[in-house]
Amino acid sequence: MENPNKNFERTNEEDNSAAENLQSKDAVNNLNTNTPNFDFANFSDNDFINEADHLSRQENQAMDHIGIFTAKSANKWIEGSKTKPIQKMLFAELWFEAELCILFADTNLGKSILAVQISDSISRGINIPGFKLEAPKQYVLYFDFELSEKQFESRYAVKNEEQKIFENHYKWDEYFIRVEINPDAEIPEKTSFEEVLNESIEQSIIKYNAKVLIIDNLTYLKTETEKAKDALPLMKQLKALKNKYGLSILALAHTPKRDLTKPITRNDLQGSKMLINFCDSSFTIGESSTDKHLRYLKQIKARNIEIMYDTENVIVCQIEKASNFLQFELLNYGSEKEHLKQLSTNDKEERISEVLELKSQGVSNIEIARRFSVSEGAIRKWIKKNNPK
Repeated sequence: MENPNKNFERTNEEDNSAAENLQSKDAVNNLNTNTPNFDFANFSDNDFINEADHLSRQENQAMDHIGIFTAKSANKWIEGSKTKPIQKMLFAELWFEAELCILFADTNLGKSILAVQISDSISRGINIPGFKLEAPKQYVLYFDFELSEKQFESRYAVKNEEQKIFENHYKWDEYFIRVEINPDAEIPEKTSFEEVLNESIEQSIIKYNAKVLIIDNLTYLKTETEKAKDALPLMKQLKALKNKYGLSILALAHTPKRDLTKPITRNDLQGSKMLINFCDSSFTIGESSTDKHLRYLKQIKARNIEIMYDTENVIVCQIEKASNFLQFELLNYGSEKEHLKQLSTNDKEERISEVLELKSQGVSNIEIARRFSVSEGAIRKWIKKNNPK
């Protein structure tokens, strides 16, 4: 017997199918009616092209990052570099824009004098005679952790001996901003001095929108820069600041006691390994043994150009106070050897005595060699010759 509900079941299936079709059409209609009403007249073809390029660059940058690395073809690196300006000279071939440069020397050789002179030059947009300046006039933040307000004044004014006052002061450009630590400033609890110092430096950069920083000296940023473990975080921090704000940084540093008969090398910089490895460039000031007023500048490291002022071509200067401005004056160029101390017989005997004394105290040959800037083999020969036992 034929099922009486058969046609009825078929009819339900057809009805369900029809209902689904109606829902699909409604959904399509809803999509059409809910499409955002963009006014395409407000957008040009270039707008769409630029947005597409922007999204494409973002995608490519994401693909270039591999963990802590950025990996691109050499051609891509060159294309990216083409959009960046060529670095200009700030202090001849010794310091360029966007470099972290270290100027180091022994105490009382004129590091601060030269650094202030460079600051004045950049803030005015006028070169120091004999030294090229390619960068335009701009703000310079000079962090002075060495001189007091009165000491600074004394260098850039004329002293009236009768009245015991300073007069005829040097007139600085308003783009030269000298910064010193406020002795009345309070350090928040659970915050170290170094943290507050670094934060204050960054706030100063933002306030003046400065791109040139001179730090006198590194000791105030980290008290133990001669140790590698302390120098590494310091240099990373300076690098991070440089990259974040597009800065040019000149940092002053001291040298420990050195042998004045030997040429100055990167090993004479306090904490030399880490500091030199992480900086972009470095130069030093040496004292001439021929005249206590003479100084020479020697290039230690360069990345932008070939080293020009090496031991055979140092820049010879004198320190002079022309009226109300203490400064370096370029005299000529020469060999570093001409300015090194010559050992007398007494000097040699004193040196041998010091070596033997250090050895008796248990100091290693390697450490003694480092202190006298000679090879470990030379120390062994001195000891063997003068202390056969």
